[in-house]
Amino acid sequence: MKTKQLMAEVLRLPRMSDTMEEGVIAELHIKVGDSVSAGDIIAEVETDKATMEWESFQEGKVLYIGVENGDTVPINALVAIIGQEGEDIQALLSKEANKTTVAEEEDEGPAVETSKEDDTDNTIEFNIEDNESTANNERLKASPLAKKIAEEKGIDLHQIKGSGDEGRITKKDVEEYKPTAVAEIKTKPEEKVQQQIEIPQMVGNESFREEKISQVRKTIAKRLTESKYSAPHFYLTVEVNMNKTITAREEINKQIAPSKISFNDIVIKATASAIRKHLDVNVSWLGDTIRYNEHIHIGMAVATDFGLVVPVIKFADNKSLLHIAEEAKQFAGKARDRKLTPEEMKGNTFSISNLGGFGINEFTAIINPPDSCILAVGGIKKELGYNENKEIVENNIMKLTLSCDHRTVDGAVGAKFLNTLKANLENPLMMLV
Repeated sequence: MKTKQLMAEVLRLPRMSDTMEEGVIAELHIKVGDSVSAGDIIAEVETDKATMEWESFQEGKVLYIGVENGDTVPINALVAIIGQEGEDIQALLSKEANKTTVAEEEDEGPAVETSKEDDTDNTIEFNIEDNESTANNERLKASPLAKKIAEEKGIDLHQIKGSGDEGRITKKDVEEYKPTAVAEIKTKPEEKVQQQIEIPQMVGNESFREEKISQVRKTIAKRLTESKYSAPHFYLTVEVNMNKTITAREEINKQIAPSKISFNDIVIKATASAIRKHLDVNVSWLGDTIRYNEHIHIGMAVATDFGLVVPVIKFADNKSLLHIAEEAKQFAGKARDRKLTPEEMKGNTFSISNLGGFGINEFTAIINPPDSCILAVGGIKKELGYNENKEIVENNIMKLTLSCDHRTVDGAVGAKFLNTLKANLENPLMMLV
């Protein structure tokens, strides 16, 4: 009876979301020599939507690993090879290498030959004298390194007295040089006196850091660029008197809510209520068709250290204020911990972006596809105004700006929606009507 012979297999990065084209290996959970069984976690992969665990459907010994933590890997690319211990995988590696070479040649086109000299870094400093002519036809002596430092700092070498042999300017001379400046001081209107004033030499080092672009950031850039340049945006802004909403929130938090209700929670509830009366803003542009959504799913933009994510509060108009508050709180925590699932970030029909908590009074937001509208919510600012009795009072004003896709939403449609939303927030009881 023959024993079944296992062949080495390639572990390729799978497509983990419908829009994923590549992923970042956040953390490998295997190393060469490990035994892998079906269901074991191969790695944590940062996709365009979330960081997800990659489970193995194969089993065997890890014979080779072709990636490291932090690498960006296209889907279907080789990540590892598993098989029997001691199995020869050179033929498999050569086959994969040939695939990569062919793909690169197709992408890059014909190679251009360059000489060896072109590829060599010839930036070599020699400690020799390099003479220049001065205005007085004298010879200026300075080392190449001293010249380089002087050029970077904007220092005129002619102003420096060299401490080296025969007055040669050294690196130390440049670094310790303190220039003087000529300033003009008016003593009388008809005369000027020149005076030497010593000023400190400001010396600093240019510095920067570079980071690989995350999959989340790549997706944000791609989607919002497409949105901004494909959807003709227009903007509508209203001012909302939040006096009554502030009072209502204080009363709710004092007597009813087990956890605090935020202004953002109230805006979400008021927006969903207004959308129900104006479903024409709850539409999606699909290219050949316009989708008129009858359900209301509110995308809630959340800022994180790794970029903007938009979890979705589904059927928001049917949920109570307390329900929305708790769900929003959970989504915000998951977003910061990178625990949101793709399912929790899809299906939006309308989006809200709130920067009021960051001290922003007014801004415009880019539409979040496939929505046709996004509401930009500013902070609450105290302003003097008149009450119903024409008395001067202090009002709490919040500005709302609606970004609309003019292909699907007309100005009058957006304006009517904003007026209803304004009424909801200025008279919270209107949301019950």
